[in-house]
Amino acid sequence: MAQVHDIGTISHGTIAEPERQTPAYRAYQILHWGFVAAPLLAGMDKFLGLLTSWEKYLAPSLARLSPMSPHGTMHVIGVVEIAAAVIVALKPRVGAYVVAAWLAGIIVNLLLVGGYHDVALRDFGLSLGALALGKLSETYDRSARHP
Repeated sequence: MAQVHDIGTISHGTIAEPERQTPAYRAYQILHWGFVAAPLLAGMDKFLGLLTSWEKYLAPSLARLSPMSPHGTMHVIGVVEIAAAVIVALKPRVGAYVVAAWLAGIIVNLLLVGGYHDVALRDFGLSLGALALGKLSETYDRSARHP
């Protein structure tokens, strides 16, 4: 519900309307919903296999540690990615760091696989975006703010 504050600013929840129009808030929204969509879609595709054969990205040394087949391991990874997307959607200040840590793990895995340094570099960039979301969430995550 909209509330009127001093000097006539209107807020929705705890973010004042003028603040909602700032480039920083818009960047927060782009990162917030982008880091919901990306892990959600990647996680769902671990079950659907429409984008790629995900097993090729699993380091053999890590696959040997799993009690499941590489395909089964990818299903577990898919569940983790879907859960990360839900956490980002509901608690971006926490979820951003969960996604950044997950991406760090993916980077290590890709370096162990070898031959996917370009994808590891891309995921490094994504992890920086997740860290930026975490910092922006300190200001804009309404679930962490008090009225």
